[in-house]
Amino acid sequence: MITAQQVKELRERTGAGMMDCKKALVDSNGDIEKAIDILREKGLASAAKKAGRVAKEGLVDSYIHGGGRIGVLVEVNCETDFVANTDDFKNFVKEICMQIAAANPRYITREDVPQNVIEKEKEILKAQSLNEGKPEKVLEKIIEGRLEKFYKENCLLEQIYIRDNEKTVKDYLNEKIAKLGENIIIRRFVRYERGEGIENSSEE
Repeated sequence: MITAQQVKELRERTGAGMMDCKKALVDSNGDIEKAIDILREKGLASAAKKAGRVAKEGLVDSYIHGGGRIGVLVEVNCETDFVANTDDFKNFVKEICMQIAAANPRYITREDVPQNVIEKEKEILKAQSLNEGKPEKVLEKIIEGRLEKFYKENCLLEQIYIRDNEKTVKDYLNEKIAKLGENIIIRRFVRYERGEGIENSSEE
């Protein structure tokens, strides 16, 4: 039986994606050192080591969806022009554009969520839980659990990747870092949806 703690430890030591770590642990019968070797052989254990390297090259790309209904502009950085010009990197940037168009994240990481937004969300979740008749003593745990769901829905790197529900966008990013051999950072994005923010007006 592979535990969540084992997966967590392997992820911290290798920077590989959650599902890759889990599979490596299954293949190694729970042996962490063997699992690391398996991930290294697949080129998936190097993402964490590359995370500190400066990434200032890359691409700004756009994606228009639904006949002009949704538009996305994103900046993704890597370390060299060479990697920025590869089809692999260009395809990755396009995939991130499509992810943003489809899943509508508000932030890139949970660290980007402003504290006032978190506090407001906690208030809403607390009110919901009380209205559902949840006992006071378990409120904190319920709120924490629902806040995790908020992060997974609203933070790009924590969202489920639209083309593979077995991995997150962060897992997908780490795979590309391992494959291309450079640090890659999703720097910023904007998403526009036609009519967004315009209230419907009804005729008198």
